[in-house]
Amino acid sequence: MSSRWRQIWPPFVAVVLFLAVWQVSVSWFHVEKWMLPAPSDIWREGMASASSLKGHTLATLWLTLIGFPLGVAAGLICAVLLHIVPWTARALYPLLILSQNVPVIALGPLLVIWFGFGQLPKIILIVLVCFFPVAVAGLGGLAQTDRMMLQFMKMAGATRRQIFTKLELPHALPSLFSGIKISAAYAVTGAVVAELIGGNQGLGYYMQIQKSAYRTDRMFVAIILSVLLSLLLFAVVVLLEKWLVRWKPRRDS
Repeated sequence: MSSRWRQIWPPFVAVVLFLAVWQVSVSWFHVEKWMLPAPSDIWREGMASASSLKGHTLATLWLTLIGFPLGVAAGLICAVLLHIVPWTARALYPLLILSQNVPVIALGPLLVIWFGFGQLPKIILIVLVCFFPVAVAGLGGLAQTDRMMLQFMKMAGATRRQIFTKLELPHALPSLFSGIKISAAYAVTGAVVAELIGGNQGLGYYMQIQKSAYRTDRMFVAIILSVLLSLLLFAVVVLLEKWLVRWKPRRDS
């Protein structure tokens, strides 16, 4: 318990100090609320808008829970394909890298033109955001398989499928989960961006409306909710990693 507390208290104190400096600075310099509200103003607005924000938060969460697993699955399938068929890695990996240089904000309008204003373009956008970290991390993890164990299994007569399921995939899980955790951090952001581009509900849509009304306090509330959703999804992935990768050695505190 003490070691865990030693890990928690430094960022906790840093956040408290940051909020205190923010609160005092806004009051001291008489900053207009529409430009930069104080943390206390954001808290009060969050409490007052809780009922109206509930539907938008659930809409963003639902969109994320659809797009995130699909993006992880697509990234894993791509990593396995590039690993099992080497020539595909040489042919497609450069294209995979180039695809990430296209701004997500530029893809959104194109997806809306192609697929309309429904859920599909938003889900595709989240998949594209989550896909790359999983694919790269999975491919790297599969490439780092223990060569001695690989040769041993081949000499023992193991099939390609047995080598993949018993050795390569389990060995790649730590790297794969590193990519999944990055995708979890990006997934809610992708959902919010998708809602900003086109939608009639969700935190992104809510922020777009409040921006037009210069309600900066409400925009901060929506941003905080987006961060909390990202942290929740990240925590779920961490717990899943601890459950699946039990053999991974733990770092000393």
